[in-house]
Amino acid sequence: MKAESLLLRVNKDYYGGALLLVIGLYVTFVGRTYEVGTLNQMGPGYFPVTLGVLLSMLGIIVALGARRGSTDSPEATDHNEAPRTADWRGWLCIIFSVIAFVVLGQYCGFIPASFATVFISAMGDRENTWKSACVLAVLATVFGIIVFEYALKIQLPMIAFGG
Repeated sequence: MKAESLLLRVNKDYYGGALLLVIGLYVTFVGRTYEVGTLNQMGPGYFPVTLGVLLSMLGIIVALGARRGSTDSPEATDHNEAPRTADWRGWLCIIFSVIAFVVLGQYCGFIPASFATVFISAMGDRENTWKSACVLAVLATVFGIIVFEYALKIQLPMIAFGG
């Protein structure tokens, strides 16, 4: 049983690393079709190329980690645990948080959109309470206001009424 669990984990890591590598190489290739520029004069392809290279390196690291076959993971050490199923609550909360950001950002502004996004995402974790999710959402929203409004001076409407 231990060997099967380790083999399954290794295969997942290989496949995940390979997927990250392929996506990273594709993004890098497509990003190179735009002008990349320099660090001082970034072109439209600079960010996609940088992101693609980082994603490719991450994929290599994950795939190399699969070769080691770490046995300290909970999957490899717990023999009696039943296979886990997908956590639909987490998936749905993440999907709805993105939808909430798009809708609320369009019609209500940055503050309600960022609060709702963080709050809904935090509720995807079964260990979070309403209170902890609310505190996290308030702190993330305040941080977002400081970064986007004051530090970067990005022109986002903080509060908007209508579209």
